[in-house]
Amino acid sequence: EVQLVESGGGLVQAGGSLRLSCAASGFSFDEYAVGWFRQVLGKEREGILCISSSSGATYSADSVKGRFSISRDNAKNMAYLQMSSLKPEDTAVYYCAVGKAPHDRVCLRRGIDWWGQGTQVTVSS
Repeated sequence: EVQLVESGGGLVQAGGSLRLSCAASGFSFDEYAVGWFRQVLGKEREGILCISSSSGATYSADSVKGRFSISRDNAKNMAYLQMSSLKPEDTAVYYCAVGKAPHDRVCLRRGIDWWGQGTQVTVSS
């Protein structure tokens, strides 16, 4: 059974940091690009950071450049989203997803094979 399980969300003050984790199982994780997405109620799900399957190449949305970073550990079937300098507008449900498409296409929500269930991040002002 394929599973993507996000963890690490919560409540943080503006300017703070959080690290989200995505645990993958049930498939060959190192063959898939990984993306982190976020969604605010009533808005479209936004791809913010994506990483290729093995080269480490990344794509970053302008909204998080310089503040967020993505990494993965293929040996542990894990992906991470390190968030710093958080702002109230970063409040959203954060999802990880995987796809065999190129990572920049994954961030456009194309070629995604599986989604996690999401984890809430709330940034207070």
